[in-house]
Amino acid sequence: MSPSATGSAAESSYATPLKGICPSTVVIQANWWPGLPDGYLYQLLGPNPTIDVSKNRVEGPLGATGVRLQVRAGGPATGFQPVTSLLAQDDSILAGYVGTDEAVQASGGRPPVAVFAPYEKSPLALIWGNPAWNFTNVAEIRQSGATVLASASGTSFPDVFVREGSLTKSQVDTSYQGSPDRFVAADGKIVQQAFVTNEPYLLQHDVKAWGKPVKHLLLQDEYPAYISALAVRPDKLSTQRACLAKLVPLLQRAQRDYVANPAPVNQLLLKVVSTLHTGGFTLSSGLLAYGNATQKQLGLIADGSDGVLGSFDTARVGKLIGRLVPVFTAKGSTPKAGLVPSDLVTNEFLDKTVALK
Repeated sequence: MSPSATGSAAESSYATPLKGICPSTVVIQANWWPGLPDGYLYQLLGPNPTIDVSKNRVEGPLGATGVRLQVRAGGPATGFQPVTSLLAQDDSILAGYVGTDEAVQASGGRPPVAVFAPYEKSPLALIWGNPAWNFTNVAEIRQSGATVLASASGTSFPDVFVREGSLTKSQVDTSYQGSPDRFVAADGKIVQQAFVTNEPYLLQHDVKAWGKPVKHLLLQDEYPAYISALAVRPDKLSTQRACLAKLVPLLQRAQRDYVANPAPVNQLLLKVVSTLHTGGFTLSSGLLAYGNATQKQLGLIADGSDGVLGSFDTARVGKLIGRLVPVFTAKGSTPKAGLVPSDLVTNEFLDKTVALK
């Protein structure tokens, strides 16, 4: 099915009137180049969206709602600025991707409030290629003494695990920048940060120097942060309340529809990434198909504990706050005093009738 067919489906499926209620262009700030996590947003785009190569943006009608949708790439496309910073700087952005850890870290200022959880379970994982290792929890990795290669920014799980004793500080190496070179050079005898929907496929199929399966440990059980939650500035929570009440249910339905039939949107994602100047970042139909199958198999996109697609479990957020506050305080970016889940997440705008099951 062609990208234009995706747009036709958007026009017929998403027709809640938003004109005069939402901004004329609903701007969403992503945290990386377009890919699997953006599927539900691209699901909403009408026919023949515009791909702005100079600004790394995709824009088109938001279904048949009467307003437009603009999705902005992040990460390398914005000089790796945190989405919380972009939300604070640019008033034209309605919402952006903010994980639980980034929200806690930013809470000392104006903490963004997440209104939709695209992922119920985090795709964050640790991978390795040593066939002798069969880790079932993080403590077993500590006991092995294996080096854990992680990113210096964007995630805080290594600091949390070191603080809690699941890893030792000496075994964590935070020099990972996304390249598979170190993994290959170590012959897979290293534990590396990954998204379970991405790196295992790339290493097996696209990294010729490796070219075989890897093992993984999903971190959801031990670090259940919400990844890429859609968040708004606290002032917009009030000024855009009427908009969010109508927009968020559309996001829920779009996520449900993308999970059910991802192929049309995947074609659009491939077209967008091949058009933008992504500095070597690529997508393939095989990678997207693997990602779709993996997130379905592992239940990464699923109804929340209340049975609603896109909801937040406030008890889970509260426990994460308790684990993250000491880590960021020790690093000098002190979170808000007395931080509670309602400072960071809300289920107010969700349509309680929308569920995957």
